[in-house]
Amino acid sequence: MASAPASDDVPFGEHLDVAERLVVTPVGGVFRPLPACLVAMDEGQIHGGEVVGEIENGASRLPVRTPFTGHFMGMLATAGWRVRPGEPVAWLRTDVA
Repeated sequence: MASAPASDDVPFGEHLDVAERLVVTPVGGVFRPLPACLVAMDEGQIHGGEVVGEIENGASRLPVRTPFTGHFMGMLATAGWRVRPGEPVAWLRTDVA
């Protein structure tokens, strides 16, 4: 049985074939999503670094930014939800090469 050759940058058997990406919170607190009209999107496309919401943590408000570029699919958390660090709050779909 022949096996596919591994490329230099990806070990054999390690492939990123899933196009779904989760945007997670950097800290815990109360999640406040940005209204859809304020999320910087171009026909549903969102770019890495864009803010999708904020976390109220005590007296401070910290932005939740997506590290990915892709098609924004929706929020997973609603306004007022208490979230923990690393909890998913939004998801998007990216192009898989």
